[in-house]
Amino acid sequence: MTVNTVKKRGRKSFVFPALPEKMVYKRQAKPKKDPKTDSLSEKDEMLANLKEVAAAETEKIENSHKRKFDEISEKLQSIEETVSKISKSNDDEKKINNSSNNKPKSAKKFALKNVFKNVGNFKEGEWASSKREEHFNVKWHMNIKRNESHLEFYVYCKPTAPLADNWSIDTRLDYKMMGVNYNNIVNTTKCHFDSDDGYGYKEFLKWEDVKDDYLLNNTLTVEVKIEVLKMTGFEKPKIRYFDESQKDVSDVVLVVNGTKFYVSKMYLASQSEYFKTLFFGNFSESKKSEIALTGIEPEDFQRFLEVLYGEPVIDDSTIEGILLVADMYNTPMVLKRCETFLLKKSKKEFKKKLDISTQYRLDNLKNQCLSKITTVANVRELIPGDLTDLDPSAVLAILQNCVFSQ
Repeated sequence: MTVNTVKKRGRKSFVFPALPEKMVYKRQAKPKKDPKTDSLSEKDEMLANLKEVAAAETEKIENSHKRKFDEISEKLQSIEETVSKISKSNDDEKKINNSSNNKPKSAKKFALKNVFKNVGNFKEGEWASSKREEHFNVKWHMNIKRNESHLEFYVYCKPTAPLADNWSIDTRLDYKMMGVNYNNIVNTTKCHFDSDDGYGYKEFLKWEDVKDDYLLNNTLTVEVKIEVLKMTGFEKPKIRYFDESQKDVSDVVLVVNGTKFYVSKMYLASQSEYFKTLFFGNFSESKKSEIALTGIEPEDFQRFLEVLYGEPVIDDSTIEGILLVADMYNTPMVLKRCETFLLKKSKKEFKKKLDISTQYRLDNLKNQCLSKITTVANVRELIPGDLTDLDPSAVLAILQNCVFSQ
């Protein structure tokens, strides 16, 4: 299936492919509900939703216990074999280094998920949009639309802060539609975003198939897993330099996507167990003058180093990238400074803070978030929309708070 690029739009219009120019995207804000007018039935529905999510996650955990046990057994056996190889010769050690997990391979990854309602009642040309979510200083959302015989499916993104005209984001997208009886369909493609245009499929699925196999209670569940491969145009002025001007006071060069950082082994090792092992452990990299780091962006590593050296660079636009690097390289001091910022200064949405707290195991931030949810009304106010994408531990804690508050 080919990817259909959405046509160019005006600054205030979101035009879908093959639509007349007059047909523009217009998202009307829904009127806010007054929590005081909530009925008991609405509260019961919210509690039921929480319980359903918790039960589903519990079942997944139970079903995966045996698989995890088998995986752990295999990993233990693999570790024993690895240790045996290390003790045999240095040549074996080099082979292990080349295939080890010491170099992080993951990039910036996240998922958009939404449950679209009343899809079966869509008329020809009718569309719907998911709530916009912020990830790595960019707002993302999904659109679906019924055309004559198919369902269209697109992803859009827009930087949260004004940037130069030459910004771009290279991505790998997995478009997924969840059907009944686990009848899922997934299409994968790479997309290059550099404007408000969206990317996706004009004929993702036949409309009759959507109605017959993918609607549950007239709702459609969709998901897009996004891997950010490269971001350009998001750079900020440097506060501290780690370029060749620091060569005289450095003893190793770390290379991130071609950008060289001149740093001190001893200082990085004192702050990070990862770098301590990399520089002073029994690895081939410890003898190299240049070491390549993968899975991160130069801009994020620059900010990470600036935080390590005490510079005030943490803000709402940089914190996700800094956290990503700090978590990869097991750097408690940087993680702590990021958590302090989120606790005291960040203006990010409540749900985003909760997601970050569970993703990076920031317990103080997680406790602060959960302490604000004591009633069903709080859930509706602070976490609007679908709850299924929340971390299972957060869902269980929220459910417990709501039940005990009754």
